Amino acid sequence: MPNVLFAGTDENWKTYRNLIPEALAARGITANFGRDLPPETVDYIIYSPLGPVQDFASFTRLKAVLSLWAGVEKIVGNETLKVPLCRMVDGGLKKGMSEWVAGHCLRYHLGMDAHIVNPQGEWRTGMAPPLAEDRTIGILGLGELGQASAAALNCLGFKVAGWSRSLKDVEGVACCAGESGLTALLQQSEILVLLLPQTPETTHIINADTLAKLPNGARILNPGRGPLIDDNALLAALNSGHIAHATLDVFAKEPLPENHPYWAHPHVTVTPHIASETRPKTAAEVVAENVARGESGKPLLFVVDRSVGY
Repeated sequence: MPNVLFAGTDENWKTYRNLIPEALAARGITANFGRDLPPETVDYIIYSPLGPVQDFASFTRLKAVLSLWAGVEKIVGNETLKVPLCRMVDGGLKKGMSEWVAGHCLRYHLGMDAHIVNPQGEWRTGMAPPLAEDRTIGILGLGELGQASAAALNCLGFKVAGWSRSLKDVEGVACCAGESGLTALLQQSEILVLLLPQTPETTHIINADTLAKLPNGARILNPGRGPLIDDNALLAALNSGHIAHATLDVFAKEPLPENHPYWAHPHVTVTPHIASETRPKTAAEVVAENVARGESGKPLLFVVDRSVGY
């Protein structure tokens, strides 16, 4: 019988205390599952960065840490963690993200803001958008969320280009990698979607130089990580008119401070980190599947490569 420590918040515990045992039982596993297990007896830790466990040195029997978060930047550099770390890849999270991305891309593509915000009641003609097949959307990051979003945009008929650290082959996506590939993607992206993980290499990947490579009048969506953007550089590009608009869901500091210039900027839409979230029922299934795999000796799912940070 594996010992599974739940190291999440009180709110997490209320959500998962029944879902995880049920998901384990569906796989034929009866676990000693709780929040207060002696460290030397624990086989698996279900982890939240906001939970009580940050030092893993005393967990001498530990087999794996199973994160409830998709992002692992708060734990990946923890030197006390010596066992596999598995990030959360939840089907509900992917569906939610692809819907948010597709919705806001359509909003930009169709020019909906001009009609929704029209206090003068102007009858504006000559504003019909091009067809989706004539619009290129670039995605920075072709992981699980990037590929799901690309598939949704493909279904709508958009031309989709994607960039990743190493070259990938994704159906329906013009894939590129490396510095030259990043330049090529930026130059063609009328709408740019940021879905990269947060690493030292991706911090401020959107800066004055990369913004200048986007087409004049480009739009930006960031549902990925706040530190991907140099805020001062983006504000300057918005003020100059080179970037027409940005919809931002994530920020370097959250909640976004009340006095932050994004709130009042006429060409910024702020959404409060709602692009997508982990769905508890499907997340419990992911966690239970990894415990089952660990107990049967099968490879764990979604193991983080700590050398690259995700």
